[in-house]
Amino acid sequence: MALTRSALEAAVADYREEEPFYPVEREGIETLPSAFRTGEFGWRDAAWVVRWYYRRSLGAIPNAERRRHEDAFERNAFDDVRDAIVAAATAIDRDDRSSAIAEPVDRLTALEGVDVPVASAFLFFGAPVCCIVVGEREWETLRTHGHLERPYPESPSLADYRTYLDRCRSLAERFDRDMWWLYRGLWRLGQGDGDGT
Repeated sequence: MALTRSALEAAVADYREEEPFYPVEREGIETLPSAFRTGEFGWRDAAWVVRWYYRRSLGAIPNAERRRHEDAFERNAFDDVRDAIVAAATAIDRDDRSSAIAEPVDRLTALEGVDVPVASAFLFFGAPVCCIVVGEREWETLRTHGHLERPYPESPSLADYRTYLDRCRSLAERFDRDMWWLYRGLWRLGQGDGDGT
């Protein structure tokens, strides 16, 4: 059963009221796109994106696994992190087609501790109008409602992200909304408390 505007609108409203990370996410969505394009951000801003990716599930990812990823990211030199994030953000600015995300994802995944899902988090906070984060919960919401066929991959590839991004962009365009709106709806519906109709 396909997702509807009303189901997503209700889920987005619930997100604001129920999700503990909403205030800091909103601040990141408002400030990080410009900072990531210009390079006017610090180490804490970059590390926050990685922490957010793993901690937004509130304990669903085992602490040891989460720390392993966060520690790996922290081994990167800040100049390398800044260069990769700026290159990714400016590449998306030049060409926001899903076929053009290979360069930004490649730049980001060259960093230690950054796989395709974490790279998608950087793209989400760098370009929330046209990019969205991928994770099991959001993916499975789309699959449950008939927008994806396969279960969430164990280790999502660039091709997997491109497929997911295409589906998300189609939905955002259909509902005349941005990816930040869609993310919140998919995340809340992923709790199983809404049927998407």
